[in-house]
Amino acid sequence: MLQATKLTKRYQDVVALDALTLTVEPGEVFCLLGANGAGKTTTINLFLNFIAPTSGTASINGLDVTAAPLETKKYLAYIPETVMLYKNLTGIENLEYFAALAGRADYTRADLLRFFAEVGLAAEAADRRVGTYSKGMRQKVGIAIALAKGAKALLLDEPTSGLDPKASNEFSALLSRLSGDGVAVLMATHDLFRAKESGTRVGIMKRGALVAVHGTDEFSHADLERVYLEHMHD
Repeated sequence: MLQATKLTKRYQDVVALDALTLTVEPGEVFCLLGANGAGKTTTINLFLNFIAPTSGTASINGLDVTAAPLETKKYLAYIPETVMLYKNLTGIENLEYFAALAGRADYTRADLLRFFAEVGLAAEAADRRVGTYSKGMRQKVGIAIALAKGAKALLLDEPTSGLDPKASNEFSALLSRLSGDGVAVLMATHDLFRAKESGTRVGIMKRGALVAVHGTDEFSHADLERVYLEHMHD
C-alpha cells in the first residue's frame, strides 16, 4: 500500500533522506525510529507530497504521489503531532466537515456518532466545542476522520507526543483496530515503548538513512532500546 523506492531528498549539500526503500503492507504498522533530523518527518512529508523528492518515488496503492497527488490522497489520512481542527466547531461538526471534504457528505448524525463511539469518544463530547478537548480527544477525532474517509493508509507523525499513558494506550488500541481492518500505517515516533506495543515492524533511521529494520516480535522492550542506542552511537 505504501512504498518508497530509493526515495531521496536533498537541500543543497544536506541529505535529508538518502535512497530510502521500504514497503508497508495492508494491516502493517511500520514505526520509524530515530533522533531529530534522522529523516522521519521528511519521509512522511514526501508521502504526503508536501515536498518534492530529489529522486526516487513515493507510491500509495501503486500510484506515484507526485504524478497523482489528488488520487493518492483519496486513500490516505494524516495525523500530525497536533491535529488541526476548528476549535469553535463541535467535535461532530468537525467530523462532518472533514468527511464531506473527503467526498462523504452523505453521513447521518447517527453515522457520525458511531464513528465517535468507535474511537472511544463519549456521545456527550460530540456536541462540545473542540477548543474544550484534551489533546488525546483531538487525536481520536483525527482517527474518526480517517474511519469516516475509509482511508486505506495512515501517516502518523509523533501522534502520541504529549499524551498521558492512558491516552497513549487508547491510541495504540485504535491503531491495532485499524491494522486489523487492513489499514497500512506508517508512524514516525520517538517513543520506543509505543513502537514496540503498536508496531509490527520498526525501522531505525540515522542521518537520513534507514540503517535497520526489525519485527517487533524479535525483541523485548529492553532489547529494542539496546539495539536502538547501539545504532545511535557514532
